[in-house]
Amino acid sequence: MSELLNCIRFADGFHLWGAVLRMFIAMICGGIIGIEREYKRRPAGFRTHILICLGASMTTLTSQYLYLEMQWFTDLARLGAQVIAGMGFIGAGTIIVTKRRQVKGLTTAAGLFVSAIVGLAVGAGYVEAALIATGLILIIELLLSRFEYFIMSTSRNINLYIEYKENQSLIDMTEYLRTHKVSVMDLQITKSGAASQNPCAIFSLDLPKKLSHEKLMTSLAGVTGVISVEEL
Repeated sequence: MSELLNCIRFADGFHLWGAVLRMFIAMICGGIIGIEREYKRRPAGFRTHILICLGASMTTLTSQYLYLEMQWFTDLARLGAQVIAGMGFIGAGTIIVTKRRQVKGLTTAAGLFVSAIVGLAVGAGYVEAALIATGLILIIELLLSRFEYFIMSTSRNINLYIEYKENQSLIDMTEYLRTHKVSVMDLQITKSGAASQNPCAIFSLDLPKKLSHEKLMTSLAGVTGVISVEEL
């Protein structure tokens, strides 16, 4: 433990090997954050997180170099602030809205943002906080995602994307929902966008306690003319 603390303290110093160690730690932290995204095959994965974390670390190191070595008396946080602002553009590139009105990429964008902050912390020499944050991020992405899925699976509110062939199918579905006391909070009807141009409906529903998500989706999928049922 003492050796690890000595290594961290060595990284605090502004010298060649201290800078190398900081950049190496930034690569490790960025890789740890990005590996879970890579495993799930997200657009911004392992290498992207490493590059962002390393770049943010280099930004802080450059600010320190300009102040300590070049004697440019300027705001040390200015370059870091531009990193945080620039992450908005990169994060926006990972967020998409699908044809089914489903927003994807928010977790990836948040991961990129926090990866940049970790890099800034490493570059500033605050290695302890960066390592703790990396561990917490890994716990959030790996463990809390299961807890989030459990919450969603037991929620009484559900959004369904249903593709069907004819209007009678929609009538039968709404009749089933009324019979089983399922409240329709919102309903959007549009085209599926596929070559067949089948109509589709996006239901926002409030379920009674005795009706599970799986049972509802199975029952609606069994309605004549229904092509697919997907939870959003």
